[in-house]
Amino acid sequence: MSLDLLAAVLHTPFAADILERTASTPRVQQVVQLSLAPAFLLSAIGAIMNVIMSRMIWIARRVENIEEKMEEQRTARQARELSRLMRRRKLMQGAIMFSTAAAVMISLVIGLLFIAAYITVQIGTVIAILWVLTMVLLMLGLGFFLLETRLAAKGAQMPKD
Repeated sequence: MSLDLLAAVLHTPFAADILERTASTPRVQQVVQLSLAPAFLLSAIGAIMNVIMSRMIWIARRVENIEEKMEEQRTARQARELSRLMRRRKLMQGAIMFSTAAAVMISLVIGLLFIAAYITVQIGTVIAILWVLTMVLLMLGLGFFLLETRLAAKGAQMPKD
């Protein structure tokens, strides 16, 4: 039954057209080469997100340690640190959100590059717009990360009680 269905699908003009377009090994190689730059960017975004997540985990653990103490047992320094950590956590959440969105966009670019090679509709403008959107999202994520590291550096310079 499933073989009959497969045979029926393969004999439709659309399926035959797709098979004919994807049968060219040089064309597939060209698409793979075109998608290498976005794939490397995706890898770099993953590495950046790994660093961001490590910092976020440290912040979350530090917040938990301070919050475990009863409010009346906290020192003034710990209360100030908790406030600073909460601001840092918000910045890291922004960095994670924008970096993740950049990763999603670049994945979409890679997928559309493959699709564009095998369809007649020209979608180069869409791919270019998504590439630019990826860069904007990545810059926003890195901007939030930069602000968080600046806030962390300022906190390290504060005098101890």
